Amino acid sequence: MSAAYGVLVVDKPTGCTSHDVVSRARRARGLRRVGHAGTLDPDASGVLVLGFGPATRLLGYLSGADKDYDTTIVLGASTTTDDAAGEAVARADASGLDLGAVGEAAARLTGDILQRPSAVSAVKVSGKRAYERVRSGEDVVLEPRPVHVERFEVLELAPVNEDRSLVAVRAHVTCSSGTYVRALARDLGADLGVGGHVQVLRRTRSGAFTESEAVGLDAMADAPLVAPAVAARRSLPSADVPPGDAALIRQGVQLAWPGPDMPVVALLCGDDLVALAHCSDGRLRYLAVFPPS
Repeated sequence: MSAAYGVLVVDKPTGCTSHDVVSRARRARGLRRVGHAGTLDPDASGVLVLGFGPATRLLGYLSGADKDYDTTIVLGASTTTDDAAGEAVARADASGLDLGAVGEAAARLTGDILQRPSAVSAVKVSGKRAYERVRSGEDVVLEPRPVHVERFEVLELAPVNEDRSLVAVRAHVTCSSGTYVRALARDLGADLGVGGHVQVLRRTRSGAFTESEAVGLDAMADAPLVAPAVAARRSLPSADVPPGDAALIRQGVQLAWPGPDMPVVALLCGDDLVALAHCSDGRLRYLAVFPPS
């Protein structure tokens, strides 16, 4: 039997927003309380983690996990949005590039770096999304922010057009939450002096959840949900509590914590997720409490 509420890994197709998927999931399962853990651009596909019912309280803690992407980057052209949906703003001949040179440039964009998000992004500027400001005619330049790129591996180069002035780069990226692959493509092209943008982007992993377990939109109504306890155990540090303590936690009673300080720990009782807690100075502070599943 599937959980009454929980997490579902969806394979988002291109051409729809993450919010579109949430809206369709609400209709498919007859629930209003549905959310997602990390936006995917409309032109990107792949892993989108949904939470149903009280499991939406988990999503903020799942969205901060690192992610894997497969991408195709076109070198030799820059666009207004750093992807294929934007208008071309500059062209340069990329025919002289080889796998070694592109790989070395990608290596310079790994590790702890400062990245300026694309202007057409969901980053909020004074309470309004950057892309909304751009679409209303504002000139938006976002401040660089620290991100971590664990892996930016160049797999293959291939010419796009007959004169080979445009080159398609197939690559794999493993990065921290908040990293923009579009910005990596832009910065890769800038480093090589030819410009670049993302042509294809697919998220293959979000934290503990991979594309191998993702279901299509048509399967959302009947697909079994991952139980909150299972999702929490896969994604966060966890500790087991006895039934008596579980009852007290659900009543809001602050209990002693014998372990080390931890920013977040999942408290479980058997197959039940009881709470997420912040642990410091030998005490538990509850971040979210969950009903029995």
